[in-house]
Amino acid sequence: MTSPVAARRIVDLSHPITDGLVTYPGLDAPKITTFTSRDESAARLGTGVSFHIGRIDMVANTGTYLDTPHHYHVGGYDTAGLPLERVVDVTAVVIDATRIAAVGPDLLADAGELAGHAVLFHTGWSRHWGTDAYFSGHPYLTRALVAVLIEAGPAIVGIDSLNIDDATDPTRPAHHGLLGAGIPIVEHLTNLAELPPHGARFTAVPAPIAGMATLPVRAVAVTGQRSPVLPGTESPGRG
Repeated sequence: MTSPVAARRIVDLSHPITDGLVTYPGLDAPKITTFTSRDESAARLGTGVSFHIGRIDMVANTGTYLDTPHHYHVGGYDTAGLPLERVVDVTAVVIDATRIAAVGPDLLADAGELAGHAVLFHTGWSRHWGTDAYFSGHPYLTRALVAVLIEAGPAIVGIDSLNIDDATDPTRPAHHGLLGAGIPIVEHLTNLAELPPHGARFTAVPAPIAGMATLPVRAVAVTGQRSPVLPGTESPGRG
């Protein structure tokens, strides 16, 4: 008897961006408005036909976003130069850091292979999203952990917290170190509790805008497998 196959699930790991959203203290909130309304477009199109074009004015570090090396290093690649193999369909390793504020390298002892993987730190801090509690006392990666990650060579590192660094540390060892090693960072993730420790496939792709070091992403993870096609149920070929 064969083992049951876990149902395939797509888990959204991103926070929605809404008008007036405060992602980080001191950064301007996005302004979402209309450039062309349905009434305006309907006035010049055929009967019953209309469209909407929106406008958004926001800083790059809004919502769930990805940092490229150019964010901290002038010669680093930007979002247009981001290697897609680092951010598309990458095997994820989820690290449980829900009971620790300063996340150290001891948590990686049983993590297994990290090279070429998406290493995602589940701190549980996303439960505070949208409240003042999100902005202070957040979990972060220690300098010692960052050194181990750089040596391991993951494809990307992510966290569901306000900042991957201690916001009170001006040296920013995680940003400076990981990005200096060519490893992109994704911050403000959510729903990491829905992922297994190993085996999910992670994707987080920003728009390829030249000169932009950071941009929002729709981060998602796929868990389980597609249901197998049973004999006799295949779609007919085109012949």
